Order: sequence, then C-alpha cells, then structure tokens
Amino acid sequence: MAGILCACSAPKQTGPVQAQWGQAVYPGVWKTSVGNPDKLNLLNAVEATPKAEILNTKSQQEFPINPDEIKISLRNGKTVVRLPLDKEEQIFGLGLNFKTVDQRGRILRLHMDHYSNNDNGRTHAPVPFFISSKGYGLLINSARYIDAYVGTGVRVDSKNPPEARDRNTDSNWSANPYSDNLEFVIPEEGVELILFKGDNMLDVVSRFNLYCGSGFIPPKWGLGFWHRTPTRYTDENVAQEAADFANKNFPLDVIGLEPGWHSKAYPCSFDWDPNRFPDPDQFIQKMNEQNIEVNLWCNPYISPESSMYEQILPYCGTHTVWCGVVPDYTLPEARKVFQQHIKKAQLDKGISGYKIDEVDGNDSWLWPDAAEFPSGTEADQMRSIYGNLVMKTVDKEYRDINKRTYGLVRAVNAGGVSFPYVIYNDNYSHRDFITGIINSSFIGVMWTPEVRGSGSGEEWLRRMQTTCFGPLAQLNAWADGTKPWSYPEVYKQCQEVAFLRMQLLPYFYSAFADYYLQGEPPFRAMNLVEGFDGKTQKIKTKLDATENPYETVQIREVKDQYMVGDNLLVAPLFAGEMERSVVLPKGKWYDFYTGELVGENEIIQVKGSLDKIPLFVRDGGIIPMIPAARQTKAWIEGQPLEIRVYGTADGSFTLYDDDGESYNYEKGAYSIKKLNVQKGETSVEDVKSDGGWSYKDISWKFMTPEK
Repeated sequence: MAGILCACSAPKQTGPVQAQWGQAVYPGVWKTSVGNPDKLNLLNAVEATPKAEILNTKSQQEFPINPDEIKISLRNGKTVVRLPLDKEEQIFGLGLNFKTVDQRGRILRLHMDHYSNNDNGRTHAPVPFFISSKGYGLLINSARYIDAYVGTGVRVDSKNPPEARDRNTDSNWSANPYSDNLEFVIPEEGVELILFKGDNMLDVVSRFNLYCGSGFIPPKWGLGFWHRTPTRYTDENVAQEAADFANKNFPLDVIGLEPGWHSKAYPCSFDWDPNRFPDPDQFIQKMNEQNIEVNLWCNPYISPESSMYEQILPYCGTHTVWCGVVPDYTLPEARKVFQQHIKKAQLDKGISGYKIDEVDGNDSWLWPDAAEFPSGTEADQMRSIYGNLVMKTVDKEYRDINKRTYGLVRAVNAGGVSFPYVIYNDNYSHRDFITGIINSSFIGVMWTPEVRGSGSGEEWLRRMQTTCFGPLAQLNAWADGTKPWSYPEVYKQCQEVAFLRMQLLPYFYSAFADYYLQGEPPFRAMNLVEGFDGKTQKIKTKLDATENPYETVQIREVKDQYMVGDNLLVAPLFAGEMERSVVLPKGKWYDFYTGELVGENEIIQVKGSLDKIPLFVRDGGIIPMIPAARQTKAWIEGQPLEIRVYGTADGSFTLYDDDGESYNYEKGAYSIKKLNVQKGETSVEDVKSDGGWSYKDISWKFMTPEK
C-alpha cells in the first residue's frame, strides 16, 4: 500500500484536454483519467473492489452525455471539470447534507469535517459523487478537497445564457441567474472520473455502490436495540442497566461503553481501566450470557500511556490530536500494531465492535494541512480517507475470525460502502436527522438518528419512533443517563415502537441483503422512487434592507419522509405536530396499521396520534413480520412468519436469511425465498437454500379490506 502513496514527477500539462472514455468497463459504467492524477485516491486507499459478477448482469446503457460537452482543463496545478446542466435538471448527493436535498444552486467545498449546521460541503461524508435527475451520476475519484459549483457560475460562452434584467424595474430579477453548467475544481494535475448510467436514479446509485464494493449485511444482533451507558459507568453499573432493561421488558441487544472503559481517553489507551472494569473477560462473558453484545467507544489517537504507544510511534504523523499520536494506517506496520493490540485486548474477549469517534475533523483540534505522514500521504488526503482507513483496519480483524461486526463512525468517504458502520454526529436536530437519512442514500453511506435527551415526553417519543426506523436503533445516554422510561408518560408507546422494530426485522434484514446483493440502499430518498414528484419549489423571499438585501430564493423540497426498502414509506412526526402532509408517489398507498387506502399520486394530510409513527405501504407491497421479541436471539432460534399483504395489485418479495453472525454469506451461504401474490393467490418459491433459515412456518394476512 505504501508504494502507491508517493507522487511521481511527470511533465505538467496545461490547457484543455479531451477525456477518452472508451468502452464501458461494466454495463453503464465508464472510467477515464486525464493529466497526472495523484497515485492515491479514494477507492484505492481502501482497495475498493467492484462487484463485477453483479455489475455484469446490469442492463447495457448508452453514454449519457455528449462527450464533447464534458470540458476538462488543466491549469496551475488544478483540474477543472465542467458538465452541461439542463433547465429543470436536479442534482443530488455531493456529500452528507442535513438541510438540503437538491444541490442545484449551491457552492460546496467537499471537505471532511464535523457538521457545523451549514450545508457548505464540510461534513462527515464529503463524497464527491452526484446523481442527476436525468439518470446518470459521476464520481470524482480524488482524496483532495474539491470545490463544486452546482449551477451557479454563468459563462460568457453559455449556450443558454440567462436574460440580463434591471433590478430597479424588473420584478423577475434574481441574484442567482440561471446557469447551465456544473463545474468542479480539483487541486490535482489530473483526475480519475467514473461515470454511471442506469435505468433510473436508483439504478444509478446501485451501480455506484456496486462499483465501490457494494453494501453490507449487519449481524442480526446489530438490528436490535442499542443503549450507550454514561461515560464513567463501572461494570456493576452496566450490569444493573442491563437488568433494568430486562425488568422493564424493553428490547436490548447491544450495550455501548463510552470513553470511561479506557484507562485514558482523549487520547485513548485502548487498555481497560482497572478500576471501572477490573475483569473485562468476566464482564463480557456475563453480558453475552444475557444475549447482549458489547460495543466500545474510541477515537484513534493513541495516548502516550497506552501499552502500544512505543510500538506504533514510528508509524505516526508529525502532529498530535489531544496529545495523542496519529497512526498512519496506509502503512501495514501501523495497521499490524493496532490490530494485534485490539485483538488481544478486546476481540479475543468477545467485544462485538466499535464506535469510532472524532475521525471527521474540526480544524481546531485535528492535524493541520501542514502535517506530514511517514507514508508520504498529504495531510488533506489523510483527512479525507482517515475514517475509511480505521474502519478497514478494524474490519480485517473481524473478518479474520469470521465474526460480523456493526458499529458507528464519524467519517466515511467513497469506497466505504462495504464497511459495516453507520454515521452519527453531535447535531441533534430531529428534522435534520431525516434529511440526513435521505441524503446518505445518494452517496453510498449510511446515516443513523439516535435518541439522547428531550424537552418533553412527546419529543422523546417522536425521537424514539424515528430511531426505531433507522439503520441502527440507539439510545445514547453517555452524558445524562437517560433511559427509555425516563419519560413515564410515554413509556408504553416507546416500548411499542421498539417492539414493532423487532417484528419488522425480517423486512429490514432483507432490505440490507438487497444492499449487499444489488447495491440498493435500504433507507432511501423518495427521489429514488419511480413516480415520485420531487421537484423543488423556488420562492422569492421578501426584500429586507439588512437581513435579505438580495431577495434570495427560498427552496422548498420534500425532506421529511423516506423509504425503508421498496415497500415501506416512513413519515415521522415531530414534537408539536399532530398533523403533517405526505407526498405519495404514483400508485395506490395504504396505511400500514389498518390496510386502508390513503391515496394515490397525491399529497395527503395525515392526522397523527401520539402512539404511532405514520407508515404507508405501496399497492401490492408485502411486509414479512415475526412476533414481538425482546432480543434478536429469539429471531435466530426460529420464529413463525406472518406475511402481510397490502392493496390489490400482484406483488412479490425476496425474503433473505443466513446464519446472522458470520461472513459465510459472502461465500454463498444464504437462503432466499420469493413470496408471491398473484390474483389473490399466494405462493412461496424456493430460490436458494444454502444457509440458515429462521422461520418455523409461514402464514399470510391480507391487510386491505375487500371492496
């Protein structure tokens, strides 16, 4: 790996260059390289390998853009890429954003950082990939900070120039005139570009994910409920917490330990604190006997008091973070030291995974761009890939013992799609949580909401409902010690939605299987649904001489509802709301709870109740469910399966299962049954029977009343 990181000198090119796209490398995937790109890029940094066997089954596609309209120039050590932009074209992706969905009209610097409440490109996943509403996408495979001008710059040579207007007399004057191009500035003397075309936008995302290595299937316990305990809890405190969950009859599969499990934290020792956890082996064994997995918080900066400090020091950068050294994980020597330590100190004891914190940024404490690393990797590149590198380093150890892991991380970039982690952050806006879920589906990452604290029981419940319909359902009590029953007036409803998640585990698991097998994100934007009208509304705001002197345009878009899998539409309610609008795609949609028809290709008003999160199922939608269980252990041991059928249209569902804990599924050890409904008749088709099967028998339930 180290050999690819040193940039080699080569003659500099200047001026316009013509990209040679050639033949598709896979159906609907083209790759080109211009100039002299850096040897290190986002994909080769983690050795991301395309899923060729799946990509080759995809439909053939025509090149989506006139190659002559893709303008590339090299100048002053930078590469500028320009693409055409149609009048009504929408652009999605370009990083994990939390306030906007359509990125047209925005200027972004894609820069790995923690989120600062502004969609400006500084984010936990600044993935330089966009997808167009025209059905194509582009990855700029560079680990540098990239400037994106998404329909903002108006060129003199534009084929479709905007009309010059007089601000004094023309009410249609705009501070942001129409622009017909996307422009990207990459601070390299060349770049690799990968272009994707599909049958629709979801198919484009699928091909992008498959090219970057495809998604993952978490262990079954990972889809249960998680609870992170206060920072300085002892082993006895944690044991009591687990007992309380059992006594209160609340789901619990994972306990997360926060910084206090380390002997030193900020920076971290990765050694157990002998006072709080005097016998970690016994502690973990007791948790496992209760079918509870243990997850450990960490940041990757090594304390001078860590037992591995002297070994790893030669393979670290020139700067520290919180006085801890920063290992250069592009080097096999650094990876080996860290891997040997965590294997002996944690994995061999039964630790199920990690919460990898603080790998995203904040300039005031992370290494500066002046830092140097022993591999020769530039500091800005290291910042772009560090989260991916740490995930890959840990992931290898779990693969070596053939045990699936699932965890949380603060930074992911292109190439990280196959690592079993979800992104979280310290931003606690409930509405932003939903927008994050939506945007994560465009860029090959996964974002999860969590519950921390609330101002009222109602808010607590609404947040609990949202996290139970996310990729990782978690209560994070690290700071204040909250419990699911901290608001007793809504405890029953919190308990019910947690158990509903447990009932839906077969559906969730099959959605993750589609992520692995087809590259389709299990949690996805409505814009990726065929027949969804996701056009943004542009509204000119009122002139204000101080606050709004340019009468900027306000964008209204759908950013508060999303899909889980193909069939289930989730429309969360927020504190203070008892009613909300829901935009339904084409086709009939039905209430999940009652089976009643709610609408078809329209905007409906939903009156919510305190005890339910609004859920809707498409016509012909099939939802497999198991009885409510407190832990995923019951699911693994075998449960009866109820197949709910909604609407009157024919439908089918691919039900996936495996052993739930090993990586044997990657070698084909899994089972698939196709559930079919045709003209009211049901059938179960055995597609593949090479792995585990968790269901004792199958029954069908038609939810929609006959008319």
